[in-house]
Amino acid sequence: MDAWEEGLPGKPYFSAQLRLCRWLSPFFLTCAVYFLWIPQDRPSWVGALFKCLPVVCLVGSLQAVRWGRGYRALLQGALLCSAVGDACLIWPDAFLYGVAAFTAAHLLYLWAFGLAPLRPGLLLPIALVSGPYYGTLLLHLPAGMVPALVTYSLVLAAMLWRGLARGGSVRWGALLFTLSDMLLAWDTFVQPLPHARLLVMTTYYAAQLLITLSAFPSPRLKAS
Repeated sequence: MDAWEEGLPGKPYFSAQLRLCRWLSPFFLTCAVYFLWIPQDRPSWVGALFKCLPVVCLVGSLQAVRWGRGYRALLQGALLCSAVGDACLIWPDAFLYGVAAFTAAHLLYLWAFGLAPLRPGLLLPIALVSGPYYGTLLLHLPAGMVPALVTYSLVLAAMLWRGLARGGSVRWGALLFTLSDMLLAWDTFVQPLPHARLLVMTTYYAAQLLITLSAFPSPRLKAS
């Protein structure tokens, strides 16, 4: 259960929502700029900056969180690693560095989400879905990338397990993050997808936002 579900008694609902919107407004603004100007030309530092800015803004937004600073710090570390990964994936030669950065991000998310409740029953449906997908993907990977991407896939699956077990906005964030990565890998190694960049980045930014929201107390949303 995350703070987004627990509620914050004694705080007016409307003013709390205004504060939340204020802290998240840079994220939405930079997302709008990115999607209005989705770079299609050669990789550049300008393109990397536009791609990373929304995630960096989420790092800043977490400074508004006053409770659970350990959890906040882990999320901020994961977001910063993600921003590094975003920049690396702009350049094909830096692809494996991007994979390493996102692996570190998911390890930090795993640390943040914890092991309670354990819910091992979630592992079966995750394996049933991810097994055939990654089995097909492996057939299309260059041999030199197999160890890094197998490691990343296992860490991603573990993050998904812990996100689903934690529930709340983290559950949906973990699902969208996994979907985004699956779309990206399929488009990169198996078969180009129509509107791939739009699909990948929309699900990715939404995933990061939902995970970030788990650190913010809500005055109204209660645990079910």
